[in-house]
Amino acid sequence: MAIVGLRASYHRILDRIEHMLPAKLRPVYNHPAGPKTVFFWAPMFKWGLVIAGLADMTRPADKLSTSQSAVLTATGLIWSRYSLVIIPKNWNLFAVNFFVGVLSFTYRIHAIKSLKWGNKQKVNVLDFRLLSSFQTNLELTQTVWQCSALSCLKAI
Repeated sequence: MAIVGLRASYHRILDRIEHMLPAKLRPVYNHPAGPKTVFFWAPMFKWGLVIAGLADMTRPADKLSTSQSAVLTATGLIWSRYSLVIIPKNWNLFAVNFFVGVLSFTYRIHAIKSLKWGNKQKVNVLDFRLLSSFQTNLELTQTVWQCSALSCLKAI
């Protein structure tokens, strides 16, 4: 019962806003993907991803995830296409998804270039540390196996 009253209040507020708008803006307001629908508000909130992506421009390339960038690129491009196929065409949804795709593609290229050409010393040091860590673990494992083999021999 309370939901029905809330919904009625919401529609009364929307009607008041519509009457206050100039005649030129009413077609935009009453559009099937206009501010009266979720088809308008969902992309508006998704612009937060674009803004967060722009804020990441200062992030070092070694902190960027190439797999996450690839997924966001694919998602942005797929949903950009979808937003032009559905009825009504949602240009706001197209724009936000296009920008998400382009921005994440830019980050992916930046991260790949940095890994390939820019950070050779860091990558080599990292590889050396991983290799020495692997060798240490391998030696430790061999020692454990030898000790367990010796204890088995002593038990016999």
